Amino acid sequence: MTIRRPSAARTARLLAATAVLGGLLAGTAAPALAAVPGRTALRTTAQETAPATVTVTGNGRASAAPDLAILSVGVEATRPTAKEAMAAQTTAAETVLDVLHGQGIADRDIRTDSLSLAPVYTQNKDGESKVTGYQAGQSFSVKVRDLDRTGQVIGAVNDAKKDAGRINGVVFDVADPSALRTKAREAAYQDAYDKAMQHARLSGHRLGRLVSLSEGESVRPGPGAAPEVSADEPTVPLAPGEIEEQVTVSAVYELI
Repeated sequence: MTIRRPSAARTARLLAATAVLGGLLAGTAAPALAAVPGRTALRTTAQETAPATVTVTGNGRASAAPDLAILSVGVEATRPTAKEAMAAQTTAAETVLDVLHGQGIADRDIRTDSLSLAPVYTQNKDGESKVTGYQAGQSFSVKVRDLDRTGQVIGAVNDAKKDAGRINGVVFDVADPSALRTKAREAAYQDAYDKAMQHARLSGHRLGRLVSLSEGESVRPGPGAAPEVSADEPTVPLAPGEIEEQVTVSAVYELI
């Protein structure tokens, strides 16, 4: 058997082709291998250069004398039938409205808040409940724009309503709260800024730009109690005090 060996020229060509192929493979793999460390380095640099921040909450308050009183007035009547109960409460409501108009209260300042009709149950000796009548009622919200006459209006309504109605309460307010809210907001922002400045100083930084700012709901006054007044009492002494507006803001600042 005869074994033929490759010629020297053929061997040289095979070696050259192998070298070229190896170079191509190495050139293709090198960028792929180098890309991963590069991306990691970019992410690391971005994380290291991200500025520190401080989040603070600011509270602001502003107060002013009220210029408006809001009365809650209710009438109700109980009768054997629903029709009679509604008719009785209608009569009582018309009487109260006439009194309010007589006190100079405009129609735009009187609003019906609720109107109701419900059965009245009575329990017999056997524990059984039975409908024995109906109760109808209506409640009004009344704005008194002259504070000096608030007590007089309450006394007049109380004298007119007799046992068919009641004064549920009174709340004092300002007709236009925007100016009061603006002052409270300014105070809240200043409070947040002062806190951020202090945090920056304590942490050895300087205060940078404002990143974000949000405002919570403002807080308004709640209703005040109005005492029951006898029918022969012409006016009711009241103490309006001051109306306070409260605003809360949340701010994020950079630390540099």
